[in-house]
Amino acid sequence: MGKTKKVGITGKYGTRYGSVNRKRTKIILDRMKSKNNKCPKCETKGSIHRISTGIWYCRKCDAKFTGGAYSILTERGAESFRIAKRKQREIELIEEE
Repeated sequence: MGKTKKVGITGKYGTRYGSVNRKRTKIILDRMKSKNNKCPKCETKGSIHRISTGIWYCRKCDAKFTGGAYSILTERGAESFRIAKRKQREIELIEEE
C-alpha cells in the first residue's frame, strides 16, 4: 500500500488541507466506498456504487435507489423504512379481518 498506512484513501491529498479535514474525509470516504454496503433489493455486498449525490446503483440487480449523500442508508431513512413496514403490516392485518 505504500506510504498511506495511516491516512489510507486520503493519501492522495498529501500534506494539504490540514489533518482534521483529511481525517474527517477519510471517515466519509471509507464508509462510502466500503465493500460491506448491501443492496436493499438483492442483499448483495460490494455491488453498490454512487451515481450522484444521494443516488445509488446496484450493478448486480440494476436497482437504482436513493439514500444519503455519502452513505447508502441514513438514520432518518432507516426510521421511515421501519415505519412504512409497520404500516404495511397493519394494513395487511386489517384486510385479513
